[in-house]
Amino acid sequence: MGRHGWNSGARRWRLTALLGVGAAALALLVTLLSTLPGDGVDTGGTTRDGDKVHGTPTAAPHAKDPEVGWGFTHTQHSADEGAPAAVARVERRIAGDGGLPQIQHLMGWGADNPEPVRGRYDFEAMDRRIDFVRASGGTPVVTLCCAPDWMKGGEPGVDATDWSQAALETAPDPEHFDDYAALAATVAKRYPDVRHFIVWNEFKGFWNDAEGRWDHEGYTKLYNLVYRALKKVDRDILVGGPYLVMDSVDPRAHEASTAVTGPWGALDRRTVDAFRYWNEHKAGADFVVVDGSSYTRDDELLPDEFEATGKFTDVSRWVREQTGDLPLWWAEYYVEPADGDDEREGWSEARRVAVHATGLIALAQGGTTSAFYWNPENEKGTDCAGCLWTPTDTARGGAELPMYGLLARFGEEFPPGTRYRKVSVDEPGVRVLATDEVILAVNTLDRRTTVKIDGRKTELQAYEVRWLGR
Repeated sequence: MGRHGWNSGARRWRLTALLGVGAAALALLVTLLSTLPGDGVDTGGTTRDGDKVHGTPTAAPHAKDPEVGWGFTHTQHSADEGAPAAVARVERRIAGDGGLPQIQHLMGWGADNPEPVRGRYDFEAMDRRIDFVRASGGTPVVTLCCAPDWMKGGEPGVDATDWSQAALETAPDPEHFDDYAALAATVAKRYPDVRHFIVWNEFKGFWNDAEGRWDHEGYTKLYNLVYRALKKVDRDILVGGPYLVMDSVDPRAHEASTAVTGPWGALDRRTVDAFRYWNEHKAGADFVVVDGSSYTRDDELLPDEFEATGKFTDVSRWVREQTGDLPLWWAEYYVEPADGDDEREGWSEARRVAVHATGLIALAQGGTTSAFYWNPENEKGTDCAGCLWTPTDTARGGAELPMYGLLARFGEEFPPGTRYRKVSVDEPGVRVLATDEVILAVNTLDRRTTVKIDGRKTELQAYEVRWLGR
């Protein structure tokens, strides 16, 4: 299976690879005996020493900081695989831009089942992703999601993993929360240069059907166990949660909360309740993590795609107020609704980049210091709407795309700790973010406009994103 979101691309152990007679037959027998425990569970290709340090750990740029800046998330396909020239091209580009922080999930989204059988580990795909982050000079972040099948009522075994969306979005059973915390500790020992861990993803599997709300008690119990397990490995490891989706709805909806509202809508009160519970009962947190979109759960951009990004500012400020100004991360953020196939190809790249730039400005204005772009990379071809680089399947692949240029420059100019400055703008259709040295200007209009920014007249093309010196 391909490694797309719910899929792992798990290796398939093939006995047919063991050919020959005599010594080969003996080798086959030994292999079978060593990989099939008494209950007949397949453990081929796994190892018991999952906590053995992998490769050569590196010193990440933000290893000791709870704020890591602006980066991206690896998904099903990424630049860790493909033509060597293309892979190297992406690595060099990221490293040359200072090494963007990068998220990799523990299971799914490019990673195999890390523990297909209790006490037997398979980190081959995860190793490759971590190696890529190291080679590109980035700060590695691991999202501790999702859970091996045997922790959630499924079958153990190398070939037994259920990669369907429903299975991947199932949380571990409460009786296996300790097992999941132990797995998290194993990961921390294997990659000692991974200093930032996010616990779980979007409350997947934590929904209370009986009461029609999030199972925030269950998630918080898992979070606390994982938090303590990681701190036991190394108290300087940085841990964050709850990675809760900041869903918004029409303010008139019965589930609308009055806690956080704006022209973009209102937060779902069940989300507000879940966040408040975690915040009150958490064992601790070095940073707080949320995700969400500028549009409502019904894909409404209120009042339009640019104004809707104001949600990021309002929600960010509310979250920071709730947590006493813990460093705020957005693990995912979206400004363009997806179609039925979860694709976002309806906008021109110029419009996409402009709306995205406006969203980044809104996040920064709300006090966000770290955010990760969900990179929708294709495995093959040349077209890749919204991607950071072209597919790496050929030697010419890995070429920079407009979204990468925006994200890399934004991270360079506005790192954590940036002091923002107000500048004058005489055109309400132009958004700006400025420091003492630079101004990011975004034309939200689908036409050319002349605008005076910081006292200087500038002409911007439709949806143009421009960097100006001061």
